[in-house]
Amino acid sequence: MPYDPGLAERVAELIGLDPGVEEKKMFGGLVWMLNGNMALGVWREALILRTARDKNNPLLADPFVRPFDITGKPMRGLVMVDPEGFEDDRELERYVRLGLGFAGGLPPK
Repeated sequence: MPYDPGLAERVAELIGLDPGVEEKKMFGGLVWMLNGNMALGVWREALILRTARDKNNPLLADPFVRPFDITGKPMRGLVMVDPEGFEDDRELERYVRLGLGFAGGLPPK
């Protein structure tokens, strides 16, 4: 399974019909772009978030967040949230807002 369709549906419902958001297949999963910048995505059963590129990313202190690493080399600026981190809809909404907020602060492409 390249990505969890149930999780993708939950994320899509939270994002709604924002005209600046576009769905796109990437990394063997599904991502949402905001004004041409990746904001967040779903890879297998995990949520992917676009975030600061620094190694001291405060999100990594969350117990279910880890660097995005699907090749053996972590990708800077992306983190993965394991399913236990967003079982509750409020938790998922928090992460979706963080991803959209970060991408929204980037210049449009």
